[in-house]
Amino acid sequence: MFANKKLFTTTLLGVLVTLSIIALVLSLVKIEDVALPPTVKYGMVFDAGSSHTSLFVYEWDSDKENDTGVVSQTLSCDVQGPGISSYANNPLKAGDSLKECLDKALKVVPAEKQRDVPVYLGATAGMRLLRLRNSSAADQILAEIAKTMQEYPVAFRGARIITGEEEGAYGWITINYLLESFTKYSPKAHTWVRPEAANILGALDLGGASTQISFIPKGSVINWNETSRFMLYGYNYNIYTHSYLCYGQNEMVKRLAKELILESSSSTRVEHPCYPKDYNETISLSSFHTSPCTNTSDPRLSPSDRNVTLEGRGNASGCLVAIRKLFNFSACGQSQDCTFDGVYQPPISGQFFLSSSYPEENPERLPKYCANANYILTLLLDAYKFNESSWNNIVFQMKAGSADVGWTLGYMLNLTNMIPAEAPGLLKGQAPSLWAAAVAFITLTLALGLVALLLLLRV
Repeated sequence: MFANKKLFTTTLLGVLVTLSIIALVLSLVKIEDVALPPTVKYGMVFDAGSSHTSLFVYEWDSDKENDTGVVSQTLSCDVQGPGISSYANNPLKAGDSLKECLDKALKVVPAEKQRDVPVYLGATAGMRLLRLRNSSAADQILAEIAKTMQEYPVAFRGARIITGEEEGAYGWITINYLLESFTKYSPKAHTWVRPEAANILGALDLGGASTQISFIPKGSVINWNETSRFMLYGYNYNIYTHSYLCYGQNEMVKRLAKELILESSSSTRVEHPCYPKDYNETISLSSFHTSPCTNTSDPRLSPSDRNVTLEGRGNASGCLVAIRKLFNFSACGQSQDCTFDGVYQPPISGQFFLSSSYPEENPERLPKYCANANYILTLLLDAYKFNESSWNNIVFQMKAGSADVGWTLGYMLNLTNMIPAEAPGLLKGQAPSLWAAAVAFITLTLALGLVALLLLLRV
């Protein structure tokens, strides 16, 4: 009788445990079959440059939010018309100009997620110049943009003018984030590792009104500022970054024209060595007063409404000489840690990405190719001091993977805290539903064990 009861109890316990295991498996299967809410998140950043504005839409899996290289670019939209700084006399148009791209962006973001999408607008050198010339107009433009953004079902986080150093630093973050230079997962070691420091890239950015350089220098560096210090994935980074206002391609062309006019003996027809032979361009001297880069009082530029015809000569060597005059190299004296205008820069180190935010070329810009080419060569060779060997370390590239390598992604990553200061964790938390199922299984098993024990004690 005892043996039969013991056998019965053991059999009962086995059946109950088997049933609990089946229940666990079925619950897990049910969990997997349930249509869980999508984990994809989105973010938008407007790059309001001096000559045009672009909108970038990014997406990422929230389960991998603090991993590296998980953000992808979903949409790039070029805003029709000039940069927002051109709307100083009609700020309302600045906001209206963004609507077409905003409408396109909302078509790629699910309706139920739109109100959680962070949207930023960063204005660069064009608005920096406008703020110097007319700060109230700059504020009105940003205010009108904010009004437009608030009409849309998104989480608008503000429109602001970023500094040149921020622009350079965020561009540096973007490039190294996309190329996984900060940290990379090693399947062999089953952990996150830091790539060789030599794989950290420098960033060169050339826009319409400014140019930036950012890199990790070798040895000690003076003149650190807050913009150049970062704690990313558990490592400290001290980078050199500097922005040169008025040295973007558009402003360079205007400055060059002004200097040629000032040096000319004729007040109406001026030879332009960089323009193609037989190409003529007529400009009004009043155009120089629209930018602080060329707005200088000089009797030779009066009256301001006077027109001057620039006559192309197609003289490459003469073009280079004229371009070099735009840089004050003598201000550096004999110092090697200096670019031009007396600006400190440590010796360049490592590889560089050159990103140009200049709009897509069209036939109207063809006459300026010679000037632009000589300007870029002077900037890289004479100012930044690349040479025959380090020139090979420059990668001329607009994209890394499918994403643009400008400053916008780095800007969003920084403001959303998606790059943690600490190193990535080695363990990932499980889904709450999985933990609930596991706890239920353990609780049920313990209960069954207790029931079986009581039955054994009674026999």
